[in-house]
Amino acid sequence: MSNHLFDAIRAAARPEATFIETMDGRRWTYGDMLAQSARLAGALTRLGVQPGDRVAVQVEKSPEALMLYLATVRAGAIYLPLNTAYTLAELDYFIGDAEPRLVVCTPAMREGVLSIATGAQALVETLDQNGEGSLLTLAAGEADAFDDVARGPDDLAAILYTSGTTGRSKGAMLSHDNLLSNAETLREYWRFSADDRLIHALPIFHTHGLFVASNVVLLSGASMFFLPGFSAEEALRLMPVSTVMMGVPTFYVRLIQQAGLTREATANMRLFVSGSAPLLAETHRRFEEMTGQAILERYGMTETNMNTSNPYDGARIAGTVGFPLPGVSLRVTDPETGRPLGGGETGMIEVKGPNVFKGYWRMPEKTAAEFRADGFFITGDLGLVDAQGYVHIVGRGKDLVISGGYNIYPKEVETEIDQLAGVFESAVIGVPHPDFGEGVTAVVVRAPGAEIDERAILDGLKDRLARYKQPKRVMFADALPRNTMGKVQKNMLRETYADLYASQESARAGSG
Repeated sequence: MSNHLFDAIRAAARPEATFIETMDGRRWTYGDMLAQSARLAGALTRLGVQPGDRVAVQVEKSPEALMLYLATVRAGAIYLPLNTAYTLAELDYFIGDAEPRLVVCTPAMREGVLSIATGAQALVETLDQNGEGSLLTLAAGEADAFDDVARGPDDLAAILYTSGTTGRSKGAMLSHDNLLSNAETLREYWRFSADDRLIHALPIFHTHGLFVASNVVLLSGASMFFLPGFSAEEALRLMPVSTVMMGVPTFYVRLIQQAGLTREATANMRLFVSGSAPLLAETHRRFEEMTGQAILERYGMTETNMNTSNPYDGARIAGTVGFPLPGVSLRVTDPETGRPLGGGETGMIEVKGPNVFKGYWRMPEKTAAEFRADGFFITGDLGLVDAQGYVHIVGRGKDLVISGGYNIYPKEVETEIDQLAGVFESAVIGVPHPDFGEGVTAVVVRAPGAEIDERAILDGLKDRLARYKQPKRVMFADALPRNTMGKVQKNMLRETYADLYASQESARAGSG
């Protein structure tokens, strides 16, 4: 048995090659990465972290934070990244649920975290965005080499908590092989090599920035510009000396607002990847007009890493997430019965492959409910496979609107609304309605300077959608609520407009 994931990382590492460059001029070679992750792994071991223990980490993005992830893997422990936006009340749940041996936080959070961690019998160390803190002080006294703890393919490497838009957050258990197999597949599918240089502007508490971006770079022996966050100006400045960028749709929306985004500016770039939230077809089209390059959209989840991707060679079709990746099986089923559906039919997306997680931490009943008897994972995403084999995501199962007994897929209505002049983007939700169970409700963000109103939108949809799919009301907002990865938080919209149709119910009660 070997240290499964890190063995592959070590095999790709040329010690003298650049691994990371930061915007303040720091440079890390692969040799530096091997040495620093060894020192940190030594520090973890000295603190009493045993194989299988959880190491919970809520820190700002830094090269040292990435080294801590690698050190945790080398020490045979389980890495547990936590969103930097989580409050102490939220941390209390995660620490209580995961029971980590060690919690690493920012110096500013130390006192609050100590009050939680003491009850959970967890140790607390600190790490800040400058790569300083008590954990680094401990690591400074450790050796530059570390005897990696043996781990097998099915041993856990990480637990990532789902964003928990409904109910309490669940810990997705990811094995060494889940992470390694997916990173190797993406390296081949997206043609990564040691010559690549990635613009890394994503957070590293999430599967996109931590596993997709970082692991693919590590397994390729490539390098990356490590940005603390996204700046369109900075990304443009780096493009002439970079080859790849991975981002969320917001990154691309901001880039197309830059006059400097041209074919010349992006001439050295070979690949732009988008994920974590749906990319508007209009953004895809505009970006290609300005750069001559089609953004490659793909589809993944916390529980599965990446499932599908538009092709590297071939048409990258806006509004689709491409084909199942090599080794991944995907099918669409009836949400009620689980019966497989034919091409072009909308239903529940289910996937199976070495990328699919081992289950939810300490939730065996929930795990059992999410897997079919033949091993397929029920993603909770609704979609279809078109005649060309491209996968389309039409929404989350929980976002499905059932109005008057009809199933309405929000994506279909949103696509029509977004094509209307004066609309920047929209979100369609179902909220309680006295007559229909749920009323189809649109929340629209106007394009800059547009004066479109509710009547214009309703009139614009009359001949484009069946009557039962047309919104009962159109509300307007300055912006749609989003999480840190750019996903629209429809649960917040449902809460905001929960009583929208209540007056109809009270009026009817009064007349009765």
